[in-house]
Amino acid sequence: MSGGAHTSGPALRIRGLVKRFGETLAVAGIDLDVPRGSFYGLLGPNGAGKTTTLSMATGLLRPDSGRVEVLGVDVWSDPTAAKARIGILPDGLRLFDRLTGLQLVVYAGLLRGMDRHEAVGRAGELLAALGLTEAGEKLVVDYSAGMTKKVTLACALVHGPRVVVLDEPFEAVDPVSARTIRGILARYVEGGGTVVLSSHVMDLVERICTDVAIIAGGSVRASGSLDEVRAGLSLEDRFLGLVGGSTEVEGLAWLHTSSG
Repeated sequence: MSGGAHTSGPALRIRGLVKRFGETLAVAGIDLDVPRGSFYGLLGPNGAGKTTTLSMATGLLRPDSGRVEVLGVDVWSDPTAAKARIGILPDGLRLFDRLTGLQLVVYAGLLRGMDRHEAVGRAGELLAALGLTEAGEKLVVDYSAGMTKKVTLACALVHGPRVVVLDEPFEAVDPVSARTIRGILARYVEGGGTVVLSSHVMDLVERICTDVAIIAGGSVRASGSLDEVRAGLSLEDRFLGLVGGSTEVEGLAWLHTSSG
């Protein structure tokens, strides 16, 4: 899927990224290279700094220091050119949910400078691919969590970006929708696009990602191809070895005692 794509410069180049919130050091000098044409998984426990890192990498949050380049374009010195190359599915984004699904995706295209006729055509294609054609006429406020995730993905893809950054794209998504999303993203990567996704679902990342970074405490603990990062272990075992934290459960004897 990513064969030959690793030879050119990275799709996303992150150097020395730092972000503090008051006394809390959320991101502590992260360096990452996301190869072009890769399906790149960003793994970490809750609070590891994944969302903060992705927000800075896509121009949603200004870093205290460090730089980010998307396909060689600096996100902070040339934000318009950088954002034209990126599609974003942030976690917990507030949507204009009083629009219909179709209106929302068209609006996302217009915001990116697309011609209305082209935006309407692409929005219709994306909604059809995601199984949302009928829902396209309904207000987004009435969507389920899974439908909302799918329409947000359509908004991220409508302008034809070369890099898509997705924060927890499969959270609250039913298995059928998840398979649909995976299929669309796989075709996108096969066509030369690059997908960066954050998740804490190990088996999903292990199944679909070509490259992985494990982040904990605002720092990169390991990064590289999936096999390099696994180092002969399952991804879950490698993750727990790097991140730490006990998985032993003590007590709860009463749960195992037969009452009858």
